[in-house]
Amino acid sequence: MNASRFSSALREHARETIESLGSVDIVVGVPCYQSAAFLTHVLKTIAKGIEMHYPDSKSLIMVSDGGSTDDTREIARRTEINSFNIEKLVTIYRGLPGKGSGLRAVFEAANFLKAKAIAVFDSDLKSINPSWIKSMLQPVFQGYDFVTPHYRRYKLDGTITNTIAYNLTRALFGLKIRQPIGGDFGISPSLAKHYLDQDVWETDVAKFGIDIYMTTTAIINGYKICQSRLGPKIHGHKDPAGDLGPMFRQVVGTIFTLMDTYESFWKEVKESHEVPILGEVVLEEPPSFEIDRESLVEYFRLGFGNFESIWRNILEERDLEVYKTLVKSNGNDDFRLPIESWVRTVYRYAAAYQVTPRQRMKIFDTMIPLYYARVASMINELQEKNQKECEKHFDEDAIVFEKMKGYLLNIWKKGA
Repeated sequence: MNASRFSSALREHARETIESLGSVDIVVGVPCYQSAAFLTHVLKTIAKGIEMHYPDSKSLIMVSDGGSTDDTREIARRTEINSFNIEKLVTIYRGLPGKGSGLRAVFEAANFLKAKAIAVFDSDLKSINPSWIKSMLQPVFQGYDFVTPHYRRYKLDGTITNTIAYNLTRALFGLKIRQPIGGDFGISPSLAKHYLDQDVWETDVAKFGIDIYMTTTAIINGYKICQSRLGPKIHGHKDPAGDLGPMFRQVVGTIFTLMDTYESFWKEVKESHEVPILGEVVLEEPPSFEIDRESLVEYFRLGFGNFESIWRNILEERDLEVYKTLVKSNGNDDFRLPIESWVRTVYRYAAAYQVTPRQRMKIFDTMIPLYYARVASMINELQEKNQKECEKHFDEDAIVFEKMKGYLLNIWKKGA
């Protein structure tokens, strides 16, 4: 693909609209695709939040769409924002299809308009309320560059976060950011400009790698980071057994790429540190849902049949034996993958990713069944635990990732 083709994510009509505005105080971006079911609620809530908390600020709500074929854009255009100080822009972004390209367009608009604070929200949020807008923007006005969400999530929600993203962010880069791929963020103008200046917009960052990229980049470059309590996150649920494969490749692929890019940084990180959590504690519990554990286990078993020879080349023998035992189990409550085996699996795949640049996507295809095994095991591990006990469980898993970091250092770039 010709990189110069997408030197900007803004289409001409969007650029003209932005130029006519001159400048604004606040930009709130909503990247979306096929979001007709939830978008009206999200947009009206954002507008209400701005009116409640920043009534004197000139603001832009920007819907950055990926070429939806449903009624997303029509609904966005029809959604009335009855406020003198709030403008709305609905546009199809230019670039690779994905959330990252959508956010690039938002950052370009904010940079041109000299916005003082930027927030971005997912387009499928059911639980967003007006207080979220202040929770994301106010820390930016107070001097923070990057505001990550601190949700109360159901124990089976956010499986990529809880099995890999949180653990690696903490073990590698040294900050206990609970939702590094949370989806909703507050961003300072200087950090948005930094993102725009990076040559990443023709990579998986432009797809679903954007959240972990933004978090890691903010850490590496010393930007001021905090977390903001938002309460429960209720959104269009994705079942790991059904439709998280592409997202897994892009998120974890971006993490592994960042490990290569920032190797000199994370090799020096010895321990993790707390990150400020702002806002009042919200006690409301998120609703529960089920994950199809049987499908996860079945996918893992199929993966074993297809990829055993490859796993033998990547994994340690003791961990391959663990997976062999799981294949033979009945797949019900006795299906348990020890955390130490999972940590070694993640670290060995990270190392293998670095030494096989031409085979990276094929390597990811062989890792997904192992991720499904970990999720199936996690369902069993958390079955009898309440929310507080689950958070303790996730914290203990993350500690194991930290304690075993020496293992990663020993195998890094040595052809694991």
